[in-house]
Amino acid sequence: MAEKTTQKKPNALVRAWKSSSKFFRDTKNEIKKIVWPAPNAVFRNMGVVLVTIIVIGAFIFGLDTAFMKLLGLVMNIAG
Repeated sequence: MAEKTTQKKPNALVRAWKSSSKFFRDTKNEIKKIVWPAPNAVFRNMGVVLVTIIVIGAFIFGLDTAFMKLLGLVMNIAG
């Protein structure tokens, strides 16, 4: 009869420690691969974002003002 050789599985704490240490090791390796932008590129992109926010905000403000005027006219006619 052949003998069965079974390896004992490590307990839950050992498995959790190994998997969490592997996760943090892999995370550290991925962070090393990040290429950070130059400060000039950051400031240029920030300018583009700010201008876009101002333009969209002005557009929404204009629409809101126009609809409020229109609603005011409709309410005065109905009243």
